[in-house]
Amino acid sequence: MIMPRGHQLLLPASPWFIGGSLLMALLVNMLVNMSLIGNAAWMPDFLALVLVFWCVHQPRLVGIGVAFLFGVITDVHQSALLGQHALTYTTLGFLAVMVHRRLLWFTVPSQAMQVLPLFVAARALELLVRMVSGSVFPSWWTVLAPLLEALLWPLVSVFLLAPQRRAPDPDVTRPL
Repeated sequence: MIMPRGHQLLLPASPWFIGGSLLMALLVNMLVNMSLIGNAAWMPDFLALVLVFWCVHQPRLVGIGVAFLFGVITDVHQSALLGQHALTYTTLGFLAVMVHRRLLWFTVPSQAMQVLPLFVAARALELLVRMVSGSVFPSWWTVLAPLLEALLWPLVSVFLLAPQRRAPDPDVTRPL
């Protein structure tokens, strides 16, 4: 694959860093759900955001199976309908892997616009499963969550790609 002009060559991502970032996103989701905000409909799903990021950037390491595992863990933690988040995260992982080659050619702000429909589809699927199971409609503030997730995409990209941008062995004689 030919790199576009101006793109920096990245180091391989450490599987430990990928796993740690997914666990941190899971912990942030758990802390947000246990805080005063509770399970607010407008809160972004940080785990879904990090899952989509790694499904796009490392589809061989993070895919549908990892998304399903974290979905089941989220279902158990939130005492939700078992499989609700698993279905949502699995669908989100599938869609992210499906568009990952095309998505990487865009700039980071353009990527945010490209992943917005993925987050909207995930929220719609989660809402559909909730409504079919007999839950009440959360509120219209749930429309805000995918927008916040798309706005957080550039920030997540900067933080999660930072360890890959460092030089492997910094040297004054080496141009790359």
